[in-house]
Amino acid sequence: MQSEIFYYKQGEWKDFNNCKIPKQEVQSLICFSSRDLLESKEIYAPLKKEFKNAQIITCSTAGEINGKTAEENSAVAVALKFDKTKTEFAIGNIKQSKNSFNLGKSTTEKLTQKNLKYVLVLSDGNLVNGDELVDGIQSVIKPDVVVTGGMAGDGDLFQKTLVGLDSNIKEGNLVLMGFYGDSIKVGSGFKGGWDVFGLERMITKSEGNILYEIDNENALDLYKKYLGKYANELPASALLFPISIKSENSEEFIVRTILSIDEKAKSMRFAGNVPKGSVIRFMKSNFDRLIDAAGDAAILSKSRLGKNIKPELAFIVSCVGRKIVLKDRIEEEIEVAHDNISKKVNAIGFFSYGEIAHQYEQKTSRLHNQTISITTMTEL
Repeated sequence: MQSEIFYYKQGEWKDFNNCKIPKQEVQSLICFSSRDLLESKEIYAPLKKEFKNAQIITCSTAGEINGKTAEENSAVAVALKFDKTKTEFAIGNIKQSKNSFNLGKSTTEKLTQKNLKYVLVLSDGNLVNGDELVDGIQSVIKPDVVVTGGMAGDGDLFQKTLVGLDSNIKEGNLVLMGFYGDSIKVGSGFKGGWDVFGLERMITKSEGNILYEIDNENALDLYKKYLGKYANELPASALLFPISIKSENSEEFIVRTILSIDEKAKSMRFAGNVPKGSVIRFMKSNFDRLIDAAGDAAILSKSRLGKNIKPELAFIVSCVGRKIVLKDRIEEEIEVAHDNISKKVNAIGFFSYGEIAHQYEQKTSRLHNQTISITTMTEL
């Protein structure tokens, strides 16, 4: 396996001429970019011109991750060449699907299932329900297949996200990249690092990703009570106070981000589903614990590659909420994650509207919010 990272800044791609992989032998490129640059086509066209034989995945972001640095209004891409591993691609669009579950299911069915080991998921982050999407993917694949990735971003605007396969770059797209064979080794790890506070409560009224009542009380009023002075700063202050939920058929809490509030309906809309009957807890930020969690996620991911196996490539997907909360300290998170994988590893990623990580104990993958998810990879 060979990988080479390029970055785009100040109107041009850097280091094309220093590519150690013969350009005609590059099999695929994965590119994370600000939405404006991706929409303008100035990102995709030079990539296709330089790497004519490669299939190119593109994804808009809420910020780009290039090695140890966190960028904005830029682009970063990794060129890949595998010696023994086969890859396949599949694309779908929510506008041609009944719902997000169907989008995940039908797109995954386009991939060959035999010898499938890993699926990288890059999805529209605005129109697609990430929870239902992952459920649809999981309904097709075998439990031992690792599934990771993220929901595309649009800075802090939350207006429109783009995902593409080659020139098909559109709002509403889902792109899957399948990896095949025993030579590819993949590890996944994720952590949050938020502090919980208050009592465990129960969701008593909800619909999909809309929360109405907690313990038969109005959810928005109760949430505001916990926020105190920060209630006047909603919805922006919600990034400082996510919630965690545990469904009736699970033993693990999942973090959920509040996307918007409806004062008239007294409801809150989340980035993932909040099922009735789930246990709910409020959370608050702790800067040092958030940064430490990045290191823990990296160690977990690397350990799951297998004993004495060194990672060659890492995909880092961190929530836009963490970026907004940590502000100037966000590069500490990325640096800690990078160095706990390996100081020499090629690392690339983005700030997302939702993170998809594999849960090894349950043999399934889930959508997470406000976490950092790290996928490590190598070819033996």
